[in-house]
Amino acid sequence: MKNTQDIWNLKPLFDSKESLQNAMQSAITKAQDFEKKYKGNLNALNAESFYQSLKEYEALCEKLSRIMTYAFLCFASNTKEGAFYAECEMEVNKAQDFLLFFDLEFNALERAKQQEFIESAKGYAYYLELLQKHAKYQLSLQEEKVLLKTQPVGVDSFKRLFDEHLSNLRFLITLKGANKEVSEEEVLSLLYDKDREVRKMAQESLSKTLAQNLPLLTYIYNVVRKDLKITVELRGYESLEQSRHIANQTTQKSVDMMVDTINKNVGIVEEYYTLKAQLLGYDCLYDYDRYAPIANDEADFSYMESKSIVLEAFAEFSPKFYEIAKRAFDEGWIDSHPRENKRGGAFSHSAVPSVHPYLMLNHTNRRRDAFTMAHELGHTIHQYLSYSVGYLNADTPLTTAETASVFAEMLLFEKMQQRLNDKEKIALYAGKLEDVFATLFRQNVFTNFERLVHKKDGELSTEMLNALWQEENQKMFGKSVILTENYRLWWSYIPHFIHTPFYCYAYSYGQLLVFALFGVYRKQREDFVAKYEKFLSLGGSKTPKELVGIFGLDLESSDFWEIGMQEVRILLEGLKEIIKRV
Repeated sequence: MKNTQDIWNLKPLFDSKESLQNAMQSAITKAQDFEKKYKGNLNALNAESFYQSLKEYEALCEKLSRIMTYAFLCFASNTKEGAFYAECEMEVNKAQDFLLFFDLEFNALERAKQQEFIESAKGYAYYLELLQKHAKYQLSLQEEKVLLKTQPVGVDSFKRLFDEHLSNLRFLITLKGANKEVSEEEVLSLLYDKDREVRKMAQESLSKTLAQNLPLLTYIYNVVRKDLKITVELRGYESLEQSRHIANQTTQKSVDMMVDTINKNVGIVEEYYTLKAQLLGYDCLYDYDRYAPIANDEADFSYMESKSIVLEAFAEFSPKFYEIAKRAFDEGWIDSHPRENKRGGAFSHSAVPSVHPYLMLNHTNRRRDAFTMAHELGHTIHQYLSYSVGYLNADTPLTTAETASVFAEMLLFEKMQQRLNDKEKIALYAGKLEDVFATLFRQNVFTNFERLVHKKDGELSTEMLNALWQEENQKMFGKSVILTENYRLWWSYIPHFIHTPFYCYAYSYGQLLVFALFGVYRKQREDFVAKYEKFLSLGGSKTPKELVGIFGLDLESSDFWEIGMQEVRILLEGLKEIIKRV
């Protein structure tokens, strides 16, 4: 089957960089006019006039987001476009500077006036209520302007340095007697190779290159740590994590409960990897064996095969899911394969409601790439459906943002099972469990690691970071996996640590939520789809508690996290049953 590659079509955003430049200057002028019209006047507006100002504000925000979407996608597809991205960021910041007053001035209104506007804001009530919650941590208008202007040369410049530096690194590998330099994405994919020596070689290559760059990567991480502490101090947050919890619309108690539940159940991971060593015929597993395929004869899984089965899985669940995913393939929403200077990883960028999402993959012809495709298309579908509530309401907190993506993976898992015999199902179940561990337990390790790292004062040495990383990972694996000295360095390439501290717990949150939802789906398939599409279409216009309430679930229930964890154990027990039959 031909392994067709897809490339983004950015023309729906802008025909060219020149047309973007024109739009950018127009947006700056309109933002300036908006400031002249409304700054200092919100208190004098009646409810209807405020609603109109909010609509104007939303339209301007969408115009600026459209510009930055184009610039970011250019940079993601070719990291040598960093200068263009930086130029757009500086210009867009000029426009944002004129808009900055709006949220601050709303939050400075008397409570009664705020409530008057909220009650008449139609679909924007929840958005305005969230602004109220952030008010406590906002600085003065002048201070916010200073922070905005210095943002591109502050911690954001170190984030860009991290991205550019990692994308330019090359890792020397030896395959079939030939030496070759490959990208980070490609060397990581070799950790899934059936040949143990290839996996070990890839681990050594990744570690050797990371070791050569640890002084810079350590320095960047320490800058991020300092920036977070300064931000917490300036804005008056009660903890290092609080801003993330507010953004995620959850509570410290809820997150702590989830983390504790996962920490108490790491025995599931140890039990699985002990079983995996037996399946592979190894006396013990090393870190480079974690992703070893159970079936040594597993064939390549081409891009077109991945596309076909994902679309089939979506079509059987919901015609609407299929239609959106099909458009993504047909209309240039997807950039599918690795290439030089392209950013690694995968994502779905929500872009703007007047266009469509853009999805990046780095497909390397493994079955796990099909699950990555389903995952990101789940995001794409969620983002597209949420356009119905407008730009300001479309964004979801991270705690529910992963719901559609992980659910899409479960749809694909169910579809894959239909095509396989018991022997093949062993590999499928093992792969699914490992994906769950990566999303649930590994992300929780990341959270445990970050909590320790950010809690410490002063700059941390590379060795201290290495030691904390190794210790937290070993707790998860117990005695089932031997973590080598090389593994100690692997904190250094995780982008979330740099871009969004304490981001990772949201993956765990979303995973457990999905397991609960999928259990409901199995029992109430006909009623579920309509509810689920409603859930996704509401975007961020309702609280996560209200959204989950559509399915009769309660996020504040003390039993909630244990229910999700039980679903993980059911998967493990299912694997054991299949093994008995073979």
